[in-house]
Amino acid sequence: MSTPEANEAAGTVGTLVVVSNRLPVDRVTGDDGVVTWRPSPGGLVTAMEPVVRDLGCVWVGWPGNVDEELAPFNVDSMELRPVSLDAQDFTEYYEGFSNDTIWPLYHDVISAPAYHREWWDRYVAVNRKFALAAAEAAEPGATVWVHDYQLQLVPAMLREARPDLIIGFFLHIPFPAAGLFSQLPWRRKVLEGMLGADVIGFQRVVDAANFRASVRRYVGAPSSGNVILLPERDGSEKRRVLAQDFPISIDANAFQTLAQSAKVRKRAREIRRELGNPKRIMLGVDRLDYTKGIRHRLKAFAEILRDGEVAASDITLVQVASPSRERVEAYRQLRDEIEITVSRINGDHGTIAHSPVMYLHQGVPREEMAALYLAADVLVVTSLRDGMNLVAKEYLACRSDEQGVLVLSEFTGAADELRRALLVNPHDIDGLKAAMLQALRMPPREQRQRMKALRKVVFRNDVARWSESFLRAVEAQAAQWRTNAAETDPALMVNDPVFLSPGLDSALLRLSAEQSILVACDFDGTLAPIVPRPDDARISPRAERALAALNEAPGVHVALISGRSIESLSATGVQLDEWIVAGSHGAELVGLPDAQLVTGAPSAEERGRLARLTEVLQGLVALTPGARLELKPYGCAVHVRQVSDSVVGDRLLAEAAAAVADMGEDASQIQSRTGKRVLEFSVRRASKGEVLGIIRAELPDATVLFVGDDDTDEEALQSLRPGDVGVRVGDAPTVAEYRVADPEAVAALLSRLVNVRTGHVIGSD
Repeated sequence: MSTPEANEAAGTVGTLVVVSNRLPVDRVTGDDGVVTWRPSPGGLVTAMEPVVRDLGCVWVGWPGNVDEELAPFNVDSMELRPVSLDAQDFTEYYEGFSNDTIWPLYHDVISAPAYHREWWDRYVAVNRKFALAAAEAAEPGATVWVHDYQLQLVPAMLREARPDLIIGFFLHIPFPAAGLFSQLPWRRKVLEGMLGADVIGFQRVVDAANFRASVRRYVGAPSSGNVILLPERDGSEKRRVLAQDFPISIDANAFQTLAQSAKVRKRAREIRRELGNPKRIMLGVDRLDYTKGIRHRLKAFAEILRDGEVAASDITLVQVASPSRERVEAYRQLRDEIEITVSRINGDHGTIAHSPVMYLHQGVPREEMAALYLAADVLVVTSLRDGMNLVAKEYLACRSDEQGVLVLSEFTGAADELRRALLVNPHDIDGLKAAMLQALRMPPREQRQRMKALRKVVFRNDVARWSESFLRAVEAQAAQWRTNAAETDPALMVNDPVFLSPGLDSALLRLSAEQSILVACDFDGTLAPIVPRPDDARISPRAERALAALNEAPGVHVALISGRSIESLSATGVQLDEWIVAGSHGAELVGLPDAQLVTGAPSAEERGRLARLTEVLQGLVALTPGARLELKPYGCAVHVRQVSDSVVGDRLLAEAAAAVADMGEDASQIQSRTGKRVLEFSVRRASKGEVLGIIRAELPDATVLFVGDDDTDEEALQSLRPGDVGVRVGDAPTVAEYRVADPEAVAALLSRLVNVRTGHVIGSD
């Protein structure tokens, strides 16, 4: 690594400027007294490392020592711009307002926040110091990414000093409900500080919703979906601020590679031996903080041992508690309490040869942590309130053996994504004990099923996707604002040749603010216009772009539910790789590997029945010019769209229905359904309603938008629940609450949902 002295002349400025409380490096003084710098192990640094590695950046932050003045210096691809803090800055801005006011307030007042005017004054002064340093470091038109609760005023200060900059702000901790936030005496000033950004990112949908609610109440700025409409000071026009969730993640591949190394795997075996080879190892990894629920975890563990549910000699709980804010009295008290509790558990249940709790009050290097993840049968995360909790994701990324169980607090941001974990309320000690016991006793097959699904989420939504989606949103917001892409009210309605009814638009606005959304659509007549030859059907380009954007958005899942076979859908050229896809009216399902639906080849009985069905229909179809028989994995369909005489076509469909009804015992096992100029038969009973139920069972918290155009889609529309949104294409009778005219209107509907959910605009073709 380079030293500051060796890099005093470094003066390059990048197009990306990162601003955080701390620089991403730690000082290392060698035996010879030479100072070097190495990347620090914090969560922010870990998350940003791939971005910095690929883009390079200027990073503005405090180097970590009081009253230290350092010149800019380089470390790898970063130019570091140190901001000096004196002792009073550290005491009042950092330990005071940041960590004894904002931290407890934003974590649901688990500990009482303190409100001191001198702390606030110092917070304002230090934020201005960071803003000026960032303004000096940024070249014209640069993107500045400001991080976390210590610097909430920096975006507005930067915008005032440098209106040419593109500004993003990301809050790594929760944002409280408006009722709690109202306690803060300087609430409006904090909100206005954050609103200086073009994009404000949060860990969870609920955090973004809490922020928008506070802005409406205390700033008076309305919002449309995730977009806040902020009047400029002269009242002339409105600036758009996107406030939405961007769940942070990890470099999953890097953790997997590390955990697969021979050195780490060997160390994992050594850890089990050093602990006496217990039958089960539970692991807790936390910063020593009152928000992490360590006391609740230890209480539940102690009661499990007390009740004899698990023999103390058969289990070890390894608790890693990294030192944190040890000058703060509340943290010193927490450390004392935890150490007393650990001593009591070991005193009550331990032996000379074995201690049930192994307590490590120290930082742990990444390699050792990966080995602990491999050694642990169960990871227990009991946070009382947590922005994300990356430890849970690290554990999953390391478990390529698809073994191990995650017990996860529902009050973490990670719980929104990791639904196959054992979710717990850590305040419910009995429920926490039950989940811990379930984890300890879980059979390998169930572990594998859960771990496979959880790892898929972590690897799909990795840190690269987080940073890319955030930076794309920042650039898109800034570009749209600067070019005045919408001349009237850009957030209320993007200029569009298709009009959506006010009721439907309101439903989309409501849907956009939901924590989790499932967007499910039929294909023919919905995403693609009906054409004479089904092989010629193609999805609307605008609809495909909108679905791709929704699929990239955090908390949104996309499903295609069609009467076509999956093979036929793929032949149309539609991109299916990242979507959930149900074909043959739900008889086929891909994209949900753990869903309880058999989608393999037809059974011998089904194949025989299908052969006889095909033989009957082929003879009829061959006699009618223009008619076509489509073969599917579980059935076949008689198409008459190209039969020139509609009367002849209708007669063929009637004859086909009668012929199948005359197939004796087979007839009772064949399902038929009518579509638009098509009659379909299936030897496996399925429906779009049933498969939608299977999909949503895997996404239990998702609110559903379903869009379809024919009678087979009514089965799905009828299955919707209160709060879901159903849309029927065309004017046929329907149970759906809303209608649109045609696939062009569907594309506009989906584009509107993209706009209010993400702030992006999907233009008409």
